[in-house]
Amino acid sequence: MHDIAIIGAGPGGLVTALRLHQQGIRTKIYEIVPELKPLGVGVDIKTVGTRQFEDLDLLEEFRSISVDAEDSIFYNHFGQEIYAEKCGVHMGYLHEQRFVHRGILQMLLYRTVIERLGEDAVVLGAGLVSYEQDADGVTLEIEHRDGRRERVRHDALIAADGIKSVARRQMHPDQAEPEFSGITMWRGTTLHEPIRGGHTILHLGDPRISTMIIYPIAENFEGTGLDLINWVVETNGEETIEDWNQVADPEQLIPAFDTLKLPFLDVQQLIRDAREVYLFPLTRHFPLESWVDGRVVLLGDAAHAMYPRGGNGITQATLDAAVLAEKLTEHADPAVAFIEYDAARRPIVNRITDNMRGEGYEVIRRIVAERTAGKPFDDIEEVLPLAEADEIFSTYHALVGAPRPGHEAGEATGFRTWEEAQVR
Repeated sequence: MHDIAIIGAGPGGLVTALRLHQQGIRTKIYEIVPELKPLGVGVDIKTVGTRQFEDLDLLEEFRSISVDAEDSIFYNHFGQEIYAEKCGVHMGYLHEQRFVHRGILQMLLYRTVIERLGEDAVVLGAGLVSYEQDADGVTLEIEHRDGRRERVRHDALIAADGIKSVARRQMHPDQAEPEFSGITMWRGTTLHEPIRGGHTILHLGDPRISTMIIYPIAENFEGTGLDLINWVVETNGEETIEDWNQVADPEQLIPAFDTLKLPFLDVQQLIRDAREVYLFPLTRHFPLESWVDGRVVLLGDAAHAMYPRGGNGITQATLDAAVLAEKLTEHADPAVAFIEYDAARRPIVNRITDNMRGEGYEVIRRIVAERTAGKPFDDIEEVLPLAEADEIFSTYHALVGAPRPGHEAGEATGFRTWEEAQVR
Protein backbone atom coordinates (compact mmCIF):
# COMPACT_ATOMS: atom_id res chain seq x y z
CA MET A 1 0.00 0.00 0.00
CA HIS A 2 1.30 3.46 -0.90
CA ASP A 3 2.29 5.91 1.84
CA ILE A 4 2.06 9.36 0.32
CA ALA A 5 2.83 12.86 1.58
CA ILE A 6 0.57 15.73 0.51
CA ILE A 7 1.85 19.28 0.85
CA GLY A 8 -0.96 21.76 1.44
CA ALA A 9 -4.29 21.52 3.26
CA GLY A 10 -6.20 23.71 0.84
CA PRO A 11 -9.28 22.28 -0.90
CA GLY A 12 -7.12 20.49 -3.50
CA GLY A 13 -4.91 18.75 -0.97
CA LEU A 14 -7.80 17.80 1.29
CA VAL A 15 -9.92 16.40 -1.57
CA THR A 16 -6.89 14.40 -2.73
CA ALA A 17 -6.45 12.88 0.73
CA LEU A 18 -10.13 11.88 0.79
CA ARG A 19 -9.93 10.40 -2.72
CA LEU A 20 -6.85 8.34 -1.83
CA HIS A 21 -8.43 7.22 1.44
CA GLN A 22 -11.34 5.80 -0.58
CA GLN A 23 -8.80 3.65 -2.39
CA GLY A 24 -7.08 2.49 0.77
CA ILE A 25 -4.01 4.66 0.20
CA ARG A 26 -2.40 6.13 3.32
CA THR A 27 -1.57 9.86 3.29
CA LYS A 28 -0.09 12.51 5.56
CA ILE A 29 -0.81 16.19 4.89
CA TYR A 30 1.75 18.87 5.81
CA GLU A 31 0.32 22.40 6.02
CA ILE A 32 2.43 25.47 6.67
CA VAL A 33 -0.17 27.51 8.61
CA PRO A 34 -0.43 26.66 12.33
CA GLU A 35 -4.24 26.83 12.39
CA LEU A 36 -6.77 26.48 9.60
CA LYS A 37 -9.40 29.22 9.58
CA PRO A 38 -12.30 29.87 7.17
CA LEU A 39 -10.50 32.62 5.27
CA GLY A 40 -11.14 33.88 1.77
CA VAL A 41 -14.19 34.80 -0.22
CA GLY A 42 -16.41 33.07 -2.79
CA VAL A 43 -15.75 30.33 -5.30
CA ASP A 44 -17.93 28.99 -8.10
CA ILE A 45 -18.00 25.19 -8.26
CA LYS A 46 -19.04 23.91 -11.67
CA THR A 47 -21.15 20.82 -12.30
CA VAL A 48 -18.14 18.52 -12.73
CA GLY A 49 -16.86 19.73 -9.37
CA THR A 50 -20.17 19.07 -7.62
CA ARG A 51 -20.02 15.53 -8.95
CA GLN A 52 -16.71 15.05 -7.12
CA PHE A 53 -18.37 15.91 -3.80
CA GLU A 54 -21.07 13.37 -4.56
CA ASP A 55 -18.39 10.74 -5.25
CA LEU A 56 -16.84 11.58 -1.87
CA ASP A 57 -20.21 11.08 -0.11
CA LEU A 58 -20.22 14.78 0.78
CA LEU A 59 -22.96 16.08 -1.48
CA GLU A 60 -25.52 16.87 1.23
CA GLU A 61 -22.89 18.52 3.44
CA PHE A 62 -21.69 20.54 0.45
CA ARG A 63 -25.24 21.60 -0.39
CA SER A 64 -25.80 22.73 3.19
CA ILE A 65 -22.98 25.31 3.00
CA SER A 66 -23.47 26.47 -0.60
CA VAL A 67 -26.00 28.09 -2.91
CA ASP A 68 -27.54 26.54 -6.03
CA ALA A 69 -26.78 28.55 -9.19
CA GLU A 70 -29.75 29.04 -11.50
CA ASP A 71 -29.06 32.01 -13.81
CA SER A 72 -25.91 33.62 -15.20
CA ILE A 73 -26.52 37.05 -16.75
CA PHE A 74 -24.13 39.43 -18.57
CA TYR A 75 -24.49 43.22 -18.75
CA ASN A 76 -22.49 46.05 -20.30
CA HIS A 77 -21.11 49.09 -18.45
CA PHE A 78 -24.51 50.79 -18.59
CA GLY A 79 -26.47 47.89 -17.10
CA GLN A 80 -27.88 46.75 -20.46
CA GLU A 81 -28.34 43.01 -20.73
CA ILE A 82 -26.13 41.19 -23.24
CA TYR A 83 -26.80 37.50 -22.68
CA ALA A 84 -28.11 34.99 -20.15
CA GLU A 85 -27.80 31.26 -19.61
CA LYS A 86 -29.08 28.75 -17.12
CA CYS A 87 -26.70 27.00 -14.75
CA GLY A 88 -26.25 23.41 -13.63
CA VAL A 89 -29.37 21.26 -13.44
CA HIS A 90 -31.44 24.21 -14.66
CA MET A 91 -29.66 23.93 -18.02
CA GLY A 92 -30.00 20.15 -18.12
CA TYR A 93 -26.74 18.98 -16.53
CA LEU A 94 -26.92 16.04 -14.14
CA HIS A 95 -25.24 17.97 -11.33
CA GLU A 96 -25.67 21.40 -9.82
CA GLN A 97 -23.41 24.39 -10.16
CA ARG A 98 -22.98 25.87 -6.68
CA PHE A 99 -21.53 28.98 -5.06
CA VAL A 100 -19.67 28.66 -1.75
CA HIS A 101 -17.32 30.50 0.59
CA ARG A 102 -13.85 29.05 0.01
CA GLY A 103 -12.92 29.04 3.69
CA ILE A 104 -16.13 27.37 4.78
CA LEU A 105 -15.64 24.69 2.12
CA GLN A 106 -12.06 24.16 3.24
CA MET A 107 -13.17 23.68 6.85
CA LEU A 108 -15.79 21.10 5.79
CA LEU A 109 -13.11 19.15 3.94
CA TYR A 110 -10.67 19.46 6.85
CA ARG A 111 -13.21 18.14 9.37
CA THR A 112 -13.99 15.25 7.03
CA VAL A 113 -10.31 14.36 6.65
CA ILE A 114 -9.89 14.30 10.44
CA GLU A 115 -13.05 12.19 10.87
CA ARG A 116 -12.14 9.65 8.19
CA LEU A 117 -8.35 9.56 8.34
CA GLY A 118 -7.68 10.34 11.99
CA GLU A 119 -6.39 13.21 14.12
CA ASP A 120 -2.80 12.71 12.95
CA ALA A 121 -3.65 12.89 9.25
CA VAL A 122 -2.80 16.61 9.05
CA VAL A 123 0.36 18.18 10.49
CA LEU A 124 -0.17 21.94 10.91
CA GLY A 125 2.60 24.51 11.09
CA ALA A 126 4.82 22.34 8.90
CA GLY A 127 6.08 23.65 5.57
CA LEU A 128 8.11 21.98 2.84
CA VAL A 129 11.67 23.29 2.45
CA SER A 130 12.87 20.85 -0.22
CA TYR A 131 12.68 17.24 -1.32
CA GLU A 132 15.13 14.52 -2.32
CA GLN A 133 14.28 11.18 -3.88
CA ASP A 134 15.72 7.82 -4.79
CA ALA A 135 14.39 4.62 -6.35
CA ASP A 136 12.40 3.70 -3.24
CA GLY A 137 10.89 6.94 -1.97
CA VAL A 138 11.04 10.66 -1.24
CA THR A 139 12.68 12.43 1.70
CA LEU A 140 11.12 15.76 2.66
CA GLU A 141 12.80 18.47 4.66
CA ILE A 142 10.04 19.98 6.76
CA GLU A 143 10.31 23.19 8.75
CA HIS A 144 7.99 23.57 11.73
CA ARG A 145 6.52 26.75 13.10
CA ASP A 146 9.11 26.92 15.90
CA GLY A 147 11.97 26.78 13.37
CA ARG A 148 12.75 23.12 14.00
CA ARG A 149 13.53 21.10 10.91
CA GLU A 150 13.09 17.39 10.36
CA ARG A 151 13.43 14.93 7.52
CA VAL A 152 10.50 12.64 6.86
CA ARG A 153 10.23 9.72 4.47
CA HIS A 154 7.32 8.72 2.22
CA ASP A 155 6.82 6.62 -0.89
CA ALA A 156 5.85 9.66 -2.95
CA LEU A 157 4.94 13.35 -2.73
CA ILE A 158 1.86 15.17 -4.04
CA ALA A 159 2.44 18.93 -3.97
CA ALA A 160 -0.83 20.82 -3.60
CA ASP A 161 0.86 23.85 -2.08
CA GLY A 162 -0.75 26.53 -4.22
CA ILE A 163 0.41 29.44 -6.34
CA LYS A 164 3.67 29.82 -4.38
CA SER A 165 4.45 26.12 -4.48
CA VAL A 166 7.86 25.20 -3.04
CA ALA A 167 7.80 21.92 -4.95
CA ARG A 168 7.02 23.66 -8.25
CA ARG A 169 9.91 26.07 -7.65
CA GLN A 170 12.32 23.17 -7.09
CA MET A 171 10.92 21.20 -10.03
CA HIS A 172 10.87 24.16 -12.46
CA PRO A 173 13.22 26.87 -11.12
CA ASP A 174 13.28 28.66 -14.48
CA GLN A 175 9.48 29.07 -14.39
CA ALA A 176 9.09 29.95 -10.74
CA GLU A 177 8.36 33.67 -11.13
CA PRO A 178 4.98 34.72 -12.56
CA GLU A 179 4.41 37.74 -14.77
CA PHE A 180 2.06 40.57 -13.78
CA SER A 181 -0.86 40.89 -16.20
CA GLY A 182 -1.50 44.60 -15.59
CA ILE A 183 -4.88 43.72 -14.02
CA THR A 184 -5.75 44.15 -10.35
CA MET A 185 -8.50 42.06 -8.78
CA TRP A 186 -10.58 43.22 -5.82
CA ARG A 187 -12.59 40.61 -3.93
CA GLY A 188 -15.18 41.40 -1.29
CA THR A 189 -18.28 40.16 0.52
CA THR A 190 -21.41 42.08 1.52
CA LEU A 191 -24.55 41.14 3.45
CA HIS A 192 -27.56 41.95 1.26
CA GLU A 193 -31.11 40.99 0.51
CA PRO A 194 -31.28 38.14 -2.03
CA ILE A 195 -30.57 39.50 -5.51
CA ARG A 196 -32.96 38.34 -8.26
CA GLY A 197 -34.28 35.57 -6.04
CA GLY A 198 -30.88 34.65 -4.62
CA HIS A 199 -29.56 32.20 -7.25
CA THR A 200 -28.02 34.44 -9.91
CA ILE A 201 -24.47 35.28 -10.92
CA LEU A 202 -24.11 38.72 -12.53
CA HIS A 203 -21.30 39.67 -14.95
CA LEU A 204 -21.07 43.45 -15.31
CA GLY A 205 -19.06 46.08 -17.15
CA ASP A 206 -16.65 46.86 -19.97
CA PRO A 207 -13.38 44.88 -19.63
CA ARG A 208 -11.46 47.83 -21.09
CA ILE A 209 -12.46 49.91 -18.03
CA SER A 210 -13.60 47.73 -15.15
CA THR A 211 -15.69 44.61 -14.64
CA MET A 212 -17.58 43.10 -11.73
CA ILE A 213 -18.95 39.64 -10.98
CA ILE A 214 -21.51 39.18 -8.20
CA TYR A 215 -23.02 36.01 -6.72
CA PRO A 216 -24.37 34.71 -3.38
CA ILE A 217 -22.26 32.28 -1.35
CA ALA A 218 -24.47 31.74 1.71
CA GLU A 219 -28.19 32.05 2.41
CA ASN A 220 -29.53 33.49 5.69
CA PHE A 221 -25.92 34.08 6.71
CA GLU A 222 -25.44 33.57 10.46
CA GLY A 223 -29.19 33.91 10.97
CA THR A 224 -29.37 37.46 9.61
CA GLY A 225 -31.99 36.65 6.97
CA LEU A 226 -29.59 38.12 4.42
CA ASP A 227 -27.42 36.52 1.74
CA LEU A 228 -23.66 36.76 1.93
CA ILE A 229 -22.82 38.20 -1.48
CA ASN A 230 -19.43 37.65 -3.07
CA TRP A 231 -18.21 40.24 -5.57
CA VAL A 232 -15.08 40.49 -7.70
CA VAL A 233 -13.85 43.58 -9.54
CA GLU A 234 -11.11 43.72 -12.17
CA THR A 235 -9.40 47.01 -13.07
CA ASN A 236 -6.13 48.06 -14.63
CA GLY A 237 -3.69 48.52 -11.78
CA GLU A 238 -0.16 48.51 -10.45
CA GLU A 239 1.68 45.37 -9.43
CA THR A 240 1.51 44.37 -5.77
CA ILE A 241 2.56 41.27 -3.87
CA GLU A 242 0.88 38.00 -4.85
CA ASP A 243 -1.12 37.50 -1.66
CA TRP A 244 -4.83 36.61 -1.45
CA ASN A 245 -5.13 38.38 1.93
CA GLN A 246 -4.13 41.99 1.13
CA VAL A 247 -6.78 44.21 2.73
CA ALA A 248 -8.02 47.04 0.47
CA ASP A 249 -10.19 50.18 0.60
CA PRO A 250 -13.44 49.69 -1.39
CA GLU A 251 -13.99 53.45 -1.86
CA GLN A 252 -11.36 53.41 -4.61
CA LEU A 253 -13.73 51.29 -6.72
CA ILE A 254 -16.87 53.44 -6.53
CA PRO A 255 -16.07 55.81 -9.46
CA ALA A 256 -15.41 52.85 -11.78
CA PHE A 257 -19.15 52.06 -11.84
CA ASP A 258 -20.66 55.55 -12.23
CA THR A 259 -22.50 54.58 -15.42
CA LEU A 260 -23.77 51.20 -14.22
CA LYS A 261 -27.50 51.28 -13.44
CA LEU A 262 -29.44 48.12 -12.63
CA PRO A 263 -33.12 48.26 -11.66
CA PHE A 264 -32.69 45.62 -8.95
CA LEU A 265 -29.28 46.47 -7.44
CA ASP A 266 -27.22 49.50 -6.38
CA VAL A 267 -23.75 48.22 -7.20
CA GLN A 268 -21.92 51.15 -5.65
CA GLN A 269 -23.76 50.69 -2.35
CA LEU A 270 -22.99 46.97 -2.44
CA ILE A 271 -19.30 47.88 -2.57
CA ARG A 272 -19.59 50.49 0.21
CA ASP A 273 -21.34 47.99 2.51
CA ALA A 274 -18.56 45.39 2.17
CA ARG A 275 -17.63 43.37 5.25
CA GLU A 276 -14.16 42.69 3.83
CA VAL A 277 -12.23 43.61 0.69
CA TYR A 278 -9.00 42.04 -0.56
CA LEU A 279 -6.64 43.11 -3.33
CA PHE A 280 -4.81 40.67 -5.59
CA PRO A 281 -2.67 41.20 -8.71
CA LEU A 282 -3.59 38.91 -11.57
CA THR A 283 -0.35 37.18 -12.50
CA ARG A 284 0.42 34.77 -15.30
CA HIS A 285 1.83 31.41 -14.24
CA PHE A 286 2.84 29.88 -17.52
CA PRO A 287 1.68 26.34 -18.34
CA LEU A 288 4.26 23.69 -17.53
CA GLU A 289 5.59 21.00 -19.84
CA SER A 290 5.51 18.46 -17.01
CA TRP A 291 3.96 18.14 -13.55
CA VAL A 292 6.15 15.17 -12.65
CA ASP A 293 9.61 14.71 -11.20
CA GLY A 294 9.96 10.98 -10.55
CA ARG A 295 8.01 10.28 -7.35
CA VAL A 296 6.92 13.92 -6.99
CA VAL A 297 3.88 15.39 -8.72
CA LEU A 298 2.04 18.72 -8.75
CA LEU A 299 -1.71 19.17 -8.28
CA GLY A 300 -4.17 22.08 -8.31
CA ASP A 301 -2.76 25.62 -8.36
CA ALA A 302 0.77 24.28 -7.88
CA ALA A 303 0.40 22.58 -11.25
CA HIS A 304 -1.84 24.97 -13.14
CA ALA A 305 -2.40 28.30 -11.41
CA MET A 306 -4.94 30.06 -13.60
CA TYR A 307 -6.80 33.33 -13.57
CA PRO A 308 -9.71 33.00 -11.12
CA ARG A 309 -12.28 33.25 -13.91
CA GLY A 310 -14.91 30.78 -14.96
CA GLY A 311 -15.03 28.85 -11.69
CA ASN A 312 -12.20 26.47 -12.55
CA GLY A 313 -9.53 26.65 -9.85
CA ILE A 314 -11.01 24.34 -7.22
CA THR A 315 -13.13 22.46 -9.74
CA GLN A 316 -10.07 21.43 -11.75
CA ALA A 317 -8.18 20.51 -8.57
CA THR A 318 -10.97 18.07 -7.63
CA LEU A 319 -10.70 16.50 -11.08
CA ASP A 320 -6.93 16.24 -10.65
CA ALA A 321 -7.53 14.37 -7.38
CA ALA A 322 -9.97 11.92 -8.95
CA VAL A 323 -7.65 11.01 -11.83
CA LEU A 324 -4.59 10.80 -9.59
CA ALA A 325 -6.36 8.42 -7.18
CA GLU A 326 -7.41 6.25 -10.11
CA LYS A 327 -3.86 6.03 -11.46
CA LEU A 328 -2.32 5.29 -8.06
CA THR A 329 -4.82 2.48 -7.62
CA GLU A 330 -3.86 0.99 -10.97
CA HIS A 331 -0.07 1.12 -10.53
CA ALA A 332 2.21 -0.13 -7.76
CA ASP A 333 4.90 2.32 -8.84
CA PRO A 334 3.86 5.91 -8.01
CA ALA A 335 6.20 7.27 -10.67
CA VAL A 336 4.28 5.38 -13.36
CA ALA A 337 0.94 6.53 -11.93
CA PHE A 338 2.14 10.14 -11.93
CA ILE A 339 3.21 9.97 -15.58
CA GLU A 340 -0.22 8.67 -16.60
CA TYR A 341 -1.97 11.31 -14.49
CA ASP A 342 0.15 14.01 -16.12
CA ALA A 343 -0.71 12.72 -19.59
CA ALA A 344 -4.43 12.59 -18.79
CA ARG A 345 -4.77 15.98 -17.09
CA ARG A 346 -2.04 18.41 -18.11
CA PRO A 347 -2.93 18.99 -21.80
CA ILE A 348 -6.58 19.59 -20.91
CA VAL A 349 -5.88 21.95 -18.02
CA ASN A 350 -3.19 23.87 -19.90
CA ARG A 351 -5.77 24.63 -22.59
CA ILE A 352 -8.18 25.88 -19.92
CA THR A 353 -5.43 28.02 -18.38
CA ASP A 354 -4.70 29.62 -21.75
CA ASN A 355 -8.42 30.17 -22.33
CA MET A 356 -8.89 31.88 -18.95
CA ARG A 357 -5.97 34.17 -19.71
CA GLY A 358 -7.88 35.22 -22.80
CA GLU A 359 -11.05 36.00 -20.77
CA GLY A 360 -12.93 32.77 -21.52
CA TYR A 361 -16.63 33.35 -22.10
CA GLU A 362 -16.31 36.78 -20.44
CA VAL A 363 -15.02 37.94 -23.83
CA ILE A 364 -18.62 38.65 -24.91
CA ARG A 365 -18.63 41.84 -22.84
CA ARG A 366 -15.48 43.03 -24.60
CA ILE A 367 -17.01 42.19 -27.98
CA VAL A 368 -20.06 44.29 -27.22
CA ALA A 369 -17.98 47.20 -25.90
CA GLU A 370 -15.81 47.22 -29.02
CA ARG A 371 -18.72 46.89 -31.46
CA THR A 372 -20.58 49.75 -29.79
CA ALA A 373 -17.48 51.91 -29.21
CA GLY A 374 -18.30 51.79 -25.50
CA LYS A 375 -21.72 53.40 -25.92
CA PRO A 376 -25.24 52.16 -25.06
CA PHE A 377 -26.92 50.05 -27.73
CA ASP A 378 -30.49 50.01 -29.02
CA ASP A 379 -30.83 46.31 -29.92
CA ILE A 380 -28.41 43.70 -28.56
CA GLU A 381 -29.35 41.25 -31.31
CA GLU A 382 -27.83 43.64 -33.85
CA VAL A 383 -24.64 43.91 -31.79
CA LEU A 384 -24.16 40.32 -30.59
CA PRO A 385 -26.70 37.86 -32.02
CA LEU A 386 -27.86 35.16 -29.64
CA ALA A 387 -26.53 32.43 -31.95
CA GLU A 388 -23.02 33.94 -31.92
CA ALA A 389 -23.00 34.22 -28.13
CA ASP A 390 -24.28 30.66 -27.86
CA GLU A 391 -21.35 29.41 -29.93
CA ILE A 392 -18.83 31.20 -27.71
CA PHE A 393 -20.32 29.70 -24.57
CA SER A 394 -20.73 26.22 -26.00
CA THR A 395 -17.09 26.16 -27.08
CA TYR A 396 -16.02 27.14 -23.56
CA HIS A 397 -18.23 24.57 -21.80
CA ALA A 398 -16.90 21.81 -24.06
CA LEU A 399 -13.33 22.92 -23.35
CA VAL A 400 -13.73 22.45 -19.59
CA GLY A 401 -15.33 19.04 -19.99
CA ALA A 402 -19.00 20.00 -19.64
CA PRO A 403 -20.58 20.21 -23.14
CA ARG A 404 -23.83 22.15 -23.04
CA PRO A 405 -26.94 19.95 -23.15
CA GLY A 406 -28.89 20.47 -26.36
CA HIS A 407 -26.20 22.36 -28.25
CA GLU A 408 -25.29 19.53 -30.64
CA ALA A 409 -28.97 19.17 -31.48
CA GLY A 410 -29.01 22.81 -32.56
CA GLU A 411 -31.00 24.07 -29.59
CA ALA A 412 -30.44 27.64 -28.38
CA THR A 413 -29.01 27.31 -24.89
CA GLY A 414 -28.74 31.00 -24.03
CA PHE A 415 -31.59 33.48 -23.76
CA ARG A 416 -32.61 37.04 -22.99
CA THR A 417 -34.33 37.41 -19.63
CA TRP A 418 -37.03 39.70 -20.97
CA GLU A 419 -37.98 37.12 -23.58
CA GLU A 420 -38.13 34.40 -20.89
CA ALA A 421 -40.40 36.64 -18.80
CA GLN A 422 -42.73 37.13 -21.77
CA VAL A 423 -42.98 33.36 -22.27
CA ARG A 424 -43.91 32.91 -18.63
